Amino acid sequence: MPTIQYRLLNVFAETSFGGNPLAVIEGGSALTDVEMQQIARQFNLSETTFLLPSDRAAARIRIFTPSYEMPFAGHPTLGSAQVVSDLFNTGSQFKLETQAGLIPVWADNGR
Repeated sequence: MPTIQYRLLNVFAETSFGGNPLAVIEGGSALTDVEMQQIARQFNLSETTFLLPSDRAAARIRIFTPSYEMPFAGHPTLGSAQVVSDLFNTGSQFKLETQAGLIPVWADNGR
């Protein structure tokens, strides 16, 4: 398995260690579906996302629970959007590609 970069976030957090925890894997295209599922199981968070290239959006995200892949979920999409914005300098408005389709995201006053 390749070495991977990841970030741990707390989405919707108003205090330290609050909110919904999320692992975001930065180089998802280097992993197989089986490896993605194994990594999500190892993190054992409600969701783990994997960032991949997209021809239609700033990035494509895949969302895994410890047991299965999901087409869409709110807090993983928003947490992934923050990482995509940081990594790719997207500005305050862009789209993410999910299995459920293209999702527009934007930041308003840092939120």
